[in-house]
Amino acid sequence: MAEIPVTQEEIMAVYPKVAETMADALGCDVEDIKPDVSLIEGLDAESIDFLDMVFRLERAFKVKIPRGKIVENARGDLPEAEFERNGIVTPQGLAQLKEYLSEVPADRFKTPMKVADIPRLFTPTTFCKLVVRAQKEAAAAA
Repeated sequence: MAEIPVTQEEIMAVYPKVAETMADALGCDVEDIKPDVSLIEGLDAESIDFLDMVFRLERAFKVKIPRGKIVENARGDLPEAEFERNGIVTPQGLAQLKEYLSEVPADRFKTPMKVADIPRLFTPTTFCKLVVRAQKEAAAAA
């Protein structure tokens, strides 16, 4: 499946609504939602919060975002066995992840990286990209 490119303009177009939705879900001020803040380390989000945010974003933007979509998109065309082994992201997987999560500062990518730690990388920008891709998929399917 080819990666759907997302421009900075597209991200900024959905950012205000994404930030507002996240602030509601996390019970914080919208000013606390910075484009590159780690949702887990910077805003104390938990996995249940991710589900809540995705649900709220689906409603706010009238799109469908399948569960596990970020990691699936990050893996791209790499077979799962080449993306991770025994729960650890492979060097190819890490390269793919860095490219997909280009908004995340390089120093946040730890080696070795556990697959379970990938959500620690997610930022509001990550979710903006998810929304824009979902919008493009919906438009393509229409």
